[in-house]
Amino acid sequence: MKEEIIYVTDSLGVSHPETFEKAGWSLSQTFVDGGMIGMIVITLLLIALLLAAWKAPRWVKEIGIGALIVGIFWMLSGLSQALGVLQMVGDISPALVCGGLKATLIPVLYGLIVYFISLVIRVIQKPRI
Repeated sequence: MKEEIIYVTDSLGVSHPETFEKAGWSLSQTFVDGGMIGMIVITLLLIALLLAAWKAPRWVKEIGIGALIVGIFWMLSGLSQALGVLQMVGDISPALVCGGLKATLIPVLYGLIVYFISLVIRVIQKPRI
């Protein structure tokens, strides 16, 4: 894997050199990029979904919808923050904007996955005709 040095700008506009592995992908880094609080809430809803599938099957769909709503809310919150930074800074490279948009889509994708899991569980639990 080839490493290269990139410069990451923090919230105060100061650039810091960091190494970046081109071929690397980390689930934990994706979790952090999506926003810790929102991703933790969606994970807790996933755990609640799995427990509800066992103890309270009628709640499965509602918990899945809740995970999707939390993901959408967290995405809109991140998008609002990103647009606020764009407004303050002004001239930003398109690659940086695309990276921010990619990070804002992570929680909604995770919420969609949890909602899909809830639908699969619900289909499995439905009585046969």
